[in-house]
Amino acid sequence: MDADAAQTRIAFLGIGLMGKPMAGRLLNAGYPLHAWNRTRQKAEALLPLGAAVDDRIEDAVANADIVVTMLEAGPAVAGVLNTAMKAMRKGTLVVDMSSTRQSEAQAFDDMLRNAGLGFIDAPVSGGVIGAEAGTLAIMAGGRREDFERARDVLSVLGRPTLVGPAGCGQLAKLCNQLIVGGTLSIVAEALLLAQVGGADPVAVRTALRGGFAESRILEVHGQRMLDRNFLPGGQVKSQAKDLDNALAAAAAGGIRLPVTELVTQLYRDMLGELSTADQSAVLLALERMNPAARLGDGQDKLPD
Repeated sequence: MDADAAQTRIAFLGIGLMGKPMAGRLLNAGYPLHAWNRTRQKAEALLPLGAAVDDRIEDAVANADIVVTMLEAGPAVAGVLNTAMKAMRKGTLVVDMSSTRQSEAQAFDDMLRNAGLGFIDAPVSGGVIGAEAGTLAIMAGGRREDFERARDVLSVLGRPTLVGPAGCGQLAKLCNQLIVGGTLSIVAEALLLAQVGGADPVAVRTALRGGFAESRILEVHGQRMLDRNFLPGGQVKSQAKDLDNALAAAAAGGIRLPVTELVTQLYRDMLGELSTADQSAVLLALERMNPAARLGDGQDKLPD
């Protein structure tokens, strides 16, 4: 056990799809960790790793040096922080790893600073696979001194980079999601085009690997599409939310993002039945536009 880890007490708020493997890595690295989740049963999955599970947010954060939040969206983060900050000791550092709007992160920073608390917005990319492996891309916004306080903790989870002041972590995540959402859509179109044109889409994906079209999306999600495996790593509803937030940031900056507008509408149209499916389920939306076309002949794997 790392001696510094043993001396840094962490409260982890939000033990969901991403939060569970992230908190698990911190526990395995030797950090004393209090876990809270709205549904207690999810947090109890960390008990065998040595976590303390609290029913009240206030109890989870009371003695923490660093409070990590990994929640669904900005309103959920605001509600949790409004409760938590009253119980935090002066100087406690809050690291919000949720995906929120840039303006929300800036408001959290102002609120916490005024209460004598530190803040970093540090959203992530890499999905559940990256969370389990500790290879997440972590985009941090905040003050340099706060980032340095959190660096060792964040390094257990992935590769942290300070990209600017508070709110800029969220902005970088939105840039990431523009690329992810657009690339997912194009990969689905390319594989379906290969199928309907008479080529072997598996072989086409192999042929594209290593060329200019190579990407992590083609590698991981291209295979998901070929396997028709839409059990969630990242979810459609999260991608749709991030793209909406990106368009809001663009509007605030006075620019239009025409490709992002098209991709965002595609993901909005998937909300409902496919909300909790993996982002690669954009293939299903494409197939519904083209009912005579289908990639492969396997059975769809979808969340219940």
